[in-house]
Amino acid sequence: MEWKNIYKGFLMGISDLIPGVSGGTIAFMLGIYDRLLTSISGFFSREWRKHIGFLLPLGAGMAAALLLFSRVISYLLKHYHAPTQFFFMGLIIGILPFMFRQADVKSSFKLQHVAVLLIVGALLASTGFISPADRDVITSLTPSRTILLFLAGWAASTAMLLPGISGSFVLLLLGFYSTAIGALSNFNIPVMAVIGLGVITGFVISSKVIHLLLSRYATLTFAVIIGLIIGSIFVIYPGVPESGTPFVMSGVALVMGLLVSNLFSPQEETEKQ
Repeated sequence: MEWKNIYKGFLMGISDLIPGVSGGTIAFMLGIYDRLLTSISGFFSREWRKHIGFLLPLGAGMAAALLLFSRVISYLLKHYHAPTQFFFMGLIIGILPFMFRQADVKSSFKLQHVAVLLIVGALLASTGFISPADRDVITSLTPSRTILLFLAGWAASTAMLLPGISGSFVLLLLGFYSTAIGALSNFNIPVMAVIGLGVITGFVISSKVIHLLLSRYATLTFAVIIGLIIGSIFVIYPGVPESGTPFVMSGVALVMGLLVSNLFSPQEETEKQ
């Protein structure tokens, strides 16, 4: 068992609680993105035994973060919204140099790749102007609610695997974010189970698709991924904080995010798979 992955899963789990911050971005920051896709795909095959040592500690860390920090994140977003968002902006901005090295932008990117990057970034940034759906919090299940929550979990898990798109943000847009956070905070097992089943299904299918794209269309896929990461910065940008203490706290949080990102980001280009 690769028990060191517990802390990596912990960081990914915390990030996935924040609307606009992607666990996929954190996986890239930690240098485990390619292996994450390979292991998720391989876990649901005949070779599952060789992947469980990587995935089980990672999943345990994510689950612990989701259960322990759902209330903390809700509190921080409510009372320290701007500094919290600026911290995660720092994390996202800090991963970009590694992403440029990973994609070998200087020698691999052509005009069409830059165009794709800019278009994808602009499209994602524009979602920041979309009003979230307004739905009542679901605490009990009916057949229709079960289907909706399952599909929402599927959509969120696909977003979790794509750097730049947050699973929480997708749930927010679909109107199920409060339901998911409420289920975690109150340990509503039936609701958690339905969303979780959708998440697992989405992981299996989406990981195979993303891994295939990275294998066959690496440069184009990296252009999309970098565009998503850049676009997500605009999605979570909370605006200019108020002068005084909020402004100082936001500035400090941004710098801390940059430092943490630099601390965890691999300094050498990892091998593309």
